[in-house]
Amino acid sequence: MTVLVTGSSGHLGEALVRTLAAARRDVIGIDLLPGPFTHQVGSIVDRAFVRRCMPGVATVFHAATLHKPHVATHGRQDFVDTNITGTLNLLEEAASAGVSTFVYTSTTSVFGDALTPRQHAPAAWITEHVVAVPKNIYGATKAAAEDLCQLFARNHALRTIVLRVSRFFPEADDNPAIRDAYADANAKANEYLHRRVDVEDVVSAHLLAAEHRPASGFAKYIISATTPFSRDEMAELREHAPRVVARHVPAYAAEYARRGWRMCEGIDRVYDNARARDELGWRPRHDFAALVARLAGGGDIQSPLAREIGAKGYHERAFGDGPYPV
Repeated sequence: MTVLVTGSSGHLGEALVRTLAAARRDVIGIDLLPGPFTHQVGSIVDRAFVRRCMPGVATVFHAATLHKPHVATHGRQDFVDTNITGTLNLLEEAASAGVSTFVYTSTTSVFGDALTPRQHAPAAWITEHVVAVPKNIYGATKAAAEDLCQLFARNHALRTIVLRVSRFFPEADDNPAIRDAYADANAKANEYLHRRVDVEDVVSAHLLAAEHRPASGFAKYIISATTPFSRDEMAELREHAPRVVARHVPAYAAEYARRGWRMCEGIDRVYDNARARDELGWRPRHDFAALVARLAGGGDIQSPLAREIGAKGYHERAFGDGPYPV
């Protein structure tokens, strides 16, 4: 049976189509933009287009979305159209066509203001039990689409899995203060401790989610690199991150010094992926310790799959602040 991948000209969509095709699975990639891994060009906002793509599909991987960097260039209605209406179109047509599994790529950005602890408070330990408090239209529409997935699992017997994925983009950070303070690879390496994941591990989580059969027909998981930290270290981590990191991965200090890199002084949140590991059997390969070992062996911080996909950018033009709108 066929697998449908939305957003197949994007980072994750391409990674999914590449991996499925290499495994000789029947896969259809759809996207607004043409690309080598996109088979049908069209918009998920177009209900008729979605319907034409659905016959024979057993599994939908829904990765198409407007992202956080689009908040400055797109209107709120654009986010509603793509992230909510587009998801609704896919869910309704999937249910009508008898699709067995719908895997929705959400984002840890839905947690929003829950990710920012009070001054001098411990770092936030983020699990699936934390209540989402979206702080922009991106987070709000992704959270609403999650609710639609749960609705279809409950009312239409469409097995749906929501994956709240942390950062995996290869582009430079959208925060100019981070770009000014750290070399790009340094900033990303730091994030593997608490808020980043390699696209190879994101793909493996999606494939496992497609096989998962939760008792209620619906489940939600955080997909982020496995942190070395424990919950009782959150107060110390907020104020003295290098000390805590050295306790867990002592080899990092010499490797960072060799490159002129530095560890951030404090970390404000940690994503806990324990539920995905326990319930999906997910075994992410790319954590901070593995990354440090790879650097020591002359490698870089990206997996081979991430290097194959490369950077795509979010906009078709440059801005006064480089890759992102001012």
